[in-house]
Order: sequence, then structure tokens, then C-alpha cells
Amino acid sequence: MAPSDVLDVLDVLIVGGGPAGLATALHARLAGLRVAVLDRSHPEIDKACGEGLMPDAVARLRELGAEPAPGDAFPFRGIRYVDGALAAEGTFPQSGGLGVRRLHLHRALVRRAEEAGVELLWGVAARGLEAGGVTTDGGLIPARWIVGADGLLSRVRRWAGLEAEPGKLRRFGVRRHFRMAPWADLVEVHWGPACEAYVTPLGPELIGVALLWSGGKADFDTLVDRLPALRERLSGAPVVSKDRGAGPLHQRVKGVVRGNVALVGDAAGYLDAITGEGMAIAFHQAAALGESLRAGDLRTYAAAHRRISRLPDIMTSVVLALESRPALRRRAIRALAAEPALFSKLLGIHARTLPARKLGIDGALRLAWRLVT
Repeated sequence: MAPSDVLDVLDVLIVGGGPAGLATALHARLAGLRVAVLDRSHPEIDKACGEGLMPDAVARLRELGAEPAPGDAFPFRGIRYVDGALAAEGTFPQSGGLGVRRLHLHRALVRRAEEAGVELLWGVAARGLEAGGVTTDGGLIPARWIVGADGLLSRVRRWAGLEAEPGKLRRFGVRRHFRMAPWADLVEVHWGPACEAYVTPLGPELIGVALLWSGGKADFDTLVDRLPALRERLSGAPVVSKDRGAGPLHQRVKGVVRGNVALVGDAAGYLDAITGEGMAIAFHQAAALGESLRAGDLRTYAAAHRRISRLPDIMTSVVLALESRPALRRRAIRALAAEPALFSKLLGIHARTLPARKLGIDGALRLAWRLVT
């Protein structure tokens, strides 16, 4: 579909056809609104990410009817932290997560959007905002509501005057895939000097490795050299994708709503990928924004966004503090290894399948005691 085919005013026009934009489109469309998505790229759209979907992200996809096909996903049951010889393992207390190639996730969401009647404008670049819609090379696309879902370096965020001063954290990510059998049905997080590696099982003969690091320029091979045990594991395995990078990860916003414009996903501000729940947060935001669009009041989305982000931001800040303090991190891993049930509860809280109160005062005190002793 071309911009010239959009003759009437849309209810919702979404700039950015990645998972956050498509999920928002589906929620709005299922609420009875006329919705279009535009993106300068064409499916299937890839991006650097860890590719592990937390249990709550899987549940959100299921609600939309957009779960990846069984052959496109690989289940994992929890998380393992590894720092040298130290390791701690926790399992999700209820349903597990899914390892899914970003391409396969995008395929599932595009298929569902087509089924639902979302108007998809691929190969169309947004050039600016006007009161009545979004300008493109093919002319103005008129819309009542405009959603910026165009990623970390969002242009919609800048055009709407919602971009804040850059964050102080200088963190980046790079991802690579290897043809090899996963050695665990867990996402492994390997900690090294100023970097972390997320190892995600994606299929019977496929794993993804996403490296996060602080500081200046680096490449995948230089970073993995900081993690000798992981480098040995990967040695000799065929590389089956091009490296993809992203960053800087820390993006700050003045707000997520201005006038008839709302931001969702990475465009709505981002702290860090260190907790691996970016997709889950985006899908929760998409559901909240869809409800606000249905009600015709974006103020409710602004409040919901703050609520959705509060706990993840706290947990991300805690884990970032561990990243920069190796001695404290090793102490924390020892504590989690000694209290696997508590680790599992923390994962349940992290994945929103358990309320925070489930940790309990006793559990919090035991964990604190192990940290200080």
C-alpha cells in the first residue's frame, strides 16, 4: 500500500513497524480503530537484541494471537548467572520464556496485523509531523493520533519535542548467531570486565549471543575474549549471521505524550538491556496505549507508562550497579546460588507473574544477610 491509497483520516498512524509498533497497531485495531503502520524498511525487519522473550511477553503475544510458530521458537525455563567459576540458576515459577529470532517474531506480528486489517505501508519513510498527520515523500498521511514506535534514536520523539538530554551511561550492544546445539534450556548471562554476554537458545541447532558493554568502540571478538569460558564454548561453531549493533542504549525523554502524539517501545525512553525484558515492557506499553487510544485520552497512557516502567527501572539500576562493582556482583551471585528458591521468586517478580510481595520480608532479609556475610 502507498501513502496515496490512504484517502480518509486514519484513527491511528504508527511510525515504526517493529514489534512495539505492530503490537500497538493490533491492540488499536482490535479495539475497532482504523490503523496504519509505516516503516522505511520491508519485512522481515531484523535488529540487534537478545531475542529472549520473558514469560509475560509470551503471554502478551498469545493475547494478540501473534505467537511465533512452534518451529520458530525454543523454550527456556529460567536464567543462569555465570561469573568465572561462580554460577547461580533460577527457574521461572510458572510458565517459561521463549527464544525467538527477531526475524521470526517480526514475521508472526506482520501475519497477525495483516489478518486483523491493519494497513501496512512498507518502504515509506516519515519526513515530519504536522497537526493533521505525518508527512512522507508521497504526501501527508492524515491521522487523528500519531504513535512514535521508531526505536532508540526516534525521530518522532525529536519532532514532538519529547527528547531529553542524552543519558550519561555509554552502553552498547552487538549480537551474533552460531550454528550449534544449545547446552542449556536457560538464558545464560556471562559477566566479564565491563561487559556481559546473553546466550539465548533459539532452536535445536541455533544460539544467539548478545554482548553488552560500557565505554567506547569495541567489536564482538574483542569483547568475547574477555569471557574465556564462553569463548571456548563457541570455538569452532559456524557463524550464521552478520553482527548487528545498537546504542547508545540510554535514551531519556521529557514525557511520552504531547498533544496527539504518543511514544511506545524504545522510542519512549530506554535505560539498558541488562535485564533482558525490553520486549516485555514494549508489549505492556502497547496494550496500555491501545486502551488509551480506544478511550480517546492519551493522558491515561502517560500514567500507565510510569507504572509499567517503575519496577523494571529499579531492577535495571540494581543490576547495572552490580555490573560496575565486580566484588559485590560475585557476592550477589553466591547469595542467589545459595537461595535458588528466592532467585526463582525474583524471576517471577521480574517477569510479572508474581507480585513483589511474594518475596516476603523473610526472603528479603535472608538475601540481604547473605550479601553482607
